[in-house]
Amino acid sequence: MKFVRDTWLIFQRQMQLLIRQPVWVFVGVFQPVMYLLLFAPLLKPALNAPTNADAYRTFVPGLLVLLAIFGGLFQGFGLIAELRAGVIERSRVTPVSRLALLLGRSLRDVVSLIVQAIIITLLALPFGLSVFIGHLLLAYLLLALIALMTSALSYGVALVVKSEDALAPIMNTLAQPLLLLSGILLPLTLAPGWLQGIADWNPFAWAVTGARALFNGDLGNDAVWQGLTIMAVITGLAVTWAAREFARSVR
Repeated sequence: MKFVRDTWLIFQRQMQLLIRQPVWVFVGVFQPVMYLLLFAPLLKPALNAPTNADAYRTFVPGLLVLLAIFGGLFQGFGLIAELRAGVIERSRVTPVSRLALLLGRSLRDVVSLIVQAIIITLLALPFGLSVFIGHLLLAYLLLALIALMTSALSYGVALVVKSEDALAPIMNTLAQPLLLLSGILLPLTLAPGWLQGIADWNPFAWAVTGARALFNGDLGNDAVWQGLTIMAVITGLAVTWAAREFARSVR
């Protein structure tokens, strides 16, 4: 119970900070909205999709995964600012759980991501997107796992490097190949065989495939459960590692 209470207290504090500056939610969603408005209309002829709805059911899930990856991987910059201000240092004298220090922040990032995902989904509806609410909620669960994993990873790396100058190139170097090999903008079925073989080792490619299956109403598709399982396992590993970094930094 103490761990749950500590996590809730940290989460409340982080949400208060976010609500005081809600502009960051809309700043984070600006680039995906531009892709939705200016790139997605090109997909129907490019994919030979029968309708706009089919094109958007292919594009929007990938766009949401893109939002979850980028939204999480760069959260560590805020933690470095807290390190510099002495916020993490002062946590040493409190009895709060070190894991709660991580989860409270990461859950704030998950809530922010879900709000942004809802905005993107609603904006896509006038373009013909349609999806069952149950399938959509399961897709949001997949996105939440991605956001939790990437934010925990970012916080852990931030605690190790303790510098924005080091964190930025690390996250960019990590994000670029992961994004290109996940089939976010276009399905990997259009790629040559060798590229598909490499992408099979990218967990985000499985997540994108699973999310697209959900948006297409194919709940029984193996990709859905494979994506959820892979993301859950990797999220557990990322949270465990990042929690240990918090424990080392706050002793």
